[in-house]
Formats: sequence, structure tokens, C-alpha cells
Amino acid sequence: QVQLVESGGGLVQTGGSLTLSCAASGLTPDHYGIAWFRQAPGKEREGVSCISRRTDGVIYYEDSVKGRFSISWDNAKNTAYLQMNGLKPEDTGVYYCATEHNGIDCTIVAGWVYDYWGQGTLVTVSS
Repeated sequence: QVQLVESGGGLVQTGGSLTLSCAASGLTPDHYGIAWFRQAPGKEREGVSCISRRTDGVIYYEDSVKGRFSISWDNAKNTAYLQMNGLKPEDTGVYYCATEHNGIDCTIVAGWVYDYWGQGTLVTVSS
């Protein structure tokens, strides 16, 4: 059974940094893409970033986080990371990691693609 557990959220000032972790268990080779989503209060969930566990390493970043966020995957620890720098108040929200075994492999980063979700970790950026 696939389980994803996020951690690392918290309160940070504008311009600060946080690193989110997503510890995964129960993954099979078919679980290609590991994605981060976020949901701000009163808004729909949006895809932030995605990394492929296959060797070609397809990586996606939503436009608003390009150059500020960095996604990575540690095979030895079965953990995904989202390094967030230059945080802005609009980055505030609950951040979720997710995976799928439909072969989409980060070519589509939308909620409906993903089968397994973590419980989320809250990131609050104060102005």
C-alpha cells in the first residue's frame, strides 16, 4: 500500500526558505511521477512541481515558482523534496505530495492524474 507523508511546513517571512519532504513507502516501479501540489485558502489545488523517478528525470515547475523552487528525489531514502526559496505570501497554502501509476510521468500535472496523496503540510508566508 502506497503511503506518502509530508513534513517541513511552517511559518516563514517573505523572502525566506523552507524545504518540504515527502517520505514514500509502498512504491513500485510503475509509480513514475512524484508531484507537489498546493491549495491556498479559497482556491483550487494547483500543481507546483513534478519529478520522474525514471532515469530521464522529467521535471515540471509551475510558472510562478520557476527559479525559486527546486524538486528532487532521493532513491536511497524514498523521499522527495521541495526546496522553496524566495517565498512570497502567495505561496501560502497546504502542500501535498502525490504519485500515480498510470504512466503519465509528469507529462500532465493535474490532480485527476494522481492516485495517491499525502495528508499535506501547511506553509504560511507572512508579509
